Amino acid sequence: MTIRLPDASGALTAYEPRFEPFAVTSGTPFTSRTVFSAAHVVADPFADTSPDSPAAVDWDATLAFRRHLWSHGLGVAEAMDTAQRGMGLDWAGAAELIRRSSAEAKAVGGRIACGVGTDQLTGPASLAEVQAAYEEQLALVEESGAQAILMASRALAAAAKGPEDYLEVYGHLLRQASEPVVLHWLGPMFDPALEGYWGSSDLDAATGTFLDVIAAHPDKVDGIKVSLLEAQREIDIRRRLPQGVRCYTGDDFNYPELIAGDDQGFSHALLGIFDPLGPLAAEAVRVLDTGNTAGFRELLDPTVELSRHLFQAPTRFYKTGVVFLAWLAGHQTHFTMVGGLQSARSLPHFARAYRLADGLGLFPDPKLAEERMKNLLALYGVTQ
Repeated sequence: MTIRLPDASGALTAYEPRFEPFAVTSGTPFTSRTVFSAAHVVADPFADTSPDSPAAVDWDATLAFRRHLWSHGLGVAEAMDTAQRGMGLDWAGAAELIRRSSAEAKAVGGRIACGVGTDQLTGPASLAEVQAAYEEQLALVEESGAQAILMASRALAAAAKGPEDYLEVYGHLLRQASEPVVLHWLGPMFDPALEGYWGSSDLDAATGTFLDVIAAHPDKVDGIKVSLLEAQREIDIRRRLPQGVRCYTGDDFNYPELIAGDDQGFSHALLGIFDPLGPLAAEAVRVLDTGNTAGFRELLDPTVELSRHLFQAPTRFYKTGVVFLAWLAGHQTHFTMVGGLQSARSLPHFARAYRLADGLGLFPDPKLAEERMKNLLALYGVTQ
């Protein structure tokens, strides 16, 4: 059986799907790395909404997907950009997501960390207002019992005059945090509004300010998440961290080598690509737990082509590919996204994502994935 798929030029070529999914073994908790998957949200396809309406979320399907990740030993990074934070999911929706997912984590014994930002601010804001917005969200996350991830703030990027403003705001938040947090540096390829974060567009200068924040409060920083898509910069930052502060890679282009590490250290993981890769990624980390770095790389290296495809420019639309693969994999019954973001990628993009994911064995039911891919193709006028 074959399926006709469009390539980048629009020409239709035959592809033969695989018959069996990747074989996943149930395993024990990870011992060598702490691994979070940033998780997507499932939209309610029957809600009468428009692209600028508040998000309508299918809570049952959204929480079921988190249970799927936990069942494979992965932690869940909640209400991050993978959940369309600031791209369809507003603060009210994110707050409800945090409350519901944190309660679910307690019920099943899953690990969870949640994003703390300032997205309740809808216009220009002062530094005091930015700080208050962060405080409101930090309080909610701590009350929910989840670990806090201090996300980069569009409002802070707009309000800050220089590095000293970042030092002041982050210093205040770290002093009042009840437990160590994760600091998140998201590059402008993920969100153009974050250009010049930490007070400079010069990444060396910005890195210096970022490290100054950590050095001033090492007891309040569990770790950092770096999403700059520059492997060497992450390695350089990792080697300069205070003792005990972890580096969680957010590099969806170079994660296998960064997690494997070198003789001077390694990165843990907090990755959006581990949403579609969950079971395979978990298997790879368990191989790494045995000390078999080569086996880990053998499993994870082939996934990089898919990840680079999903995260290709404009990178911020990677969520569309993530949700598309969740639909093909049977984790949701439809390909609808909050904010109508299912329209953000082209049919050739979807076709290549299907081919790459199928080649990796990511679909638990390859026949279902093939049928759904054919249904999508038919909507675009492609007959088989």
